Amino acid sequence: MTLEDLALIFVRGIGSRGAAHLVDHFGSAEEVYAASRAALVGDAGLRPELAERIVAGEGMREAEEEVRYCRKHDIRIISATDAEYPVPLRETSDRPHVLFVHGNVDALAMRTLSVVGTREISPSGLHITDKLIGDLADAISDICIVSGLAYGVDGAAHRAALTHGATTVAVIASILPEVTPAPHRALAEDIVRHGGAIVSELHSRTKQNGNLFISRNRIIAGLSTGLVVIESPATGGSLATAEMADSYGRAVMAVPGRLTDSTSFGSNNLIRSGKARLILSANDIIDDLGWEHTTPKPAPITQHDGDNLTASQRLIISAFDSATTLDHAAILAATGLSIGELAMEMMELELKGHIRALPGKRYEKV
Repeated sequence: MTLEDLALIFVRGIGSRGAAHLVDHFGSAEEVYAASRAALVGDAGLRPELAERIVAGEGMREAEEEVRYCRKHDIRIISATDAEYPVPLRETSDRPHVLFVHGNVDALAMRTLSVVGTREISPSGLHITDKLIGDLADAISDICIVSGLAYGVDGAAHRAALTHGATTVAVIASILPEVTPAPHRALAEDIVRHGGAIVSELHSRTKQNGNLFISRNRIIAGLSTGLVVIESPATGGSLATAEMADSYGRAVMAVPGRLTDSTSFGSNNLIRSGKARLILSANDIIDDLGWEHTTPKPAPITQHDGDNLTASQRLIISAFDSATTLDHAAILAATGLSIGELAMEMMELELKGHIRALPGKRYEKV
């Protein structure tokens, strides 16, 4: 990565496609900055005002400051022309020219599979996510699960990878070293601690807005040769990510669900429309991607009940000391939490594998 690579993303009006086009045309960001106004406008087709900004060296000062920021926060910067840049993502026309990586950059060179789905994951979805990723980890030694660190399927996919000894990468729509959502900071630390990485295309001067999640999804789609949808409603971000993956020529796969489950409407429609291949097992994924089984990793990560729990979550767990199973009302009475707080903490505990939902709104400690 050169300073010019980093500077290019600070030039107002260039954007991801513009940066990719310029580097492809001139061969490197250094040659882009060395080009004349006439070459930028006449040969590369750049608008005159954008060409003038590049000729004037716009972005260089910001790039120098960004390098200092990244060194301070242990963030690695890689550009699309670097050997470490993930090959599948480099092949996309709207690739980010620069990625910011906290953690193990080598994780991006492994056999990657993107896993996405609803934020309102069901107990069945939790089980399916854990089963698929666990079986993949047993069959493929260098598997890396890519997702977005969000609630629901994303978080379940990352945790399943960690539990079964697989590497995992989280692509976020926030500025490193911070992560969103904030309750997943401990999960992000676990990902890095166990050989994975947190990835963002956002430099430190980026102003946060909701549209960043849309652009984040294209990276999730582009990083892998295949994408699996596990539970998706009729609309939502996971379907948009699947559309992006399909546009990149990736293998899009989906797990079917019951006709009556709203969280499966989207994934079922992907299968029905022919946009996604139906999968029922890890072997289906391996076969669709043309992978060969390899020696599994020997030692999965052991999860402990007290790891990364909030005070409220520990309070909920302690409520099970006097009973094998509890209903929702009993947990509410024992903890003193509000209904909203309890719902959020119970969902997190399910995703972390500490409790399991039973019929009749009852729960058991795992």
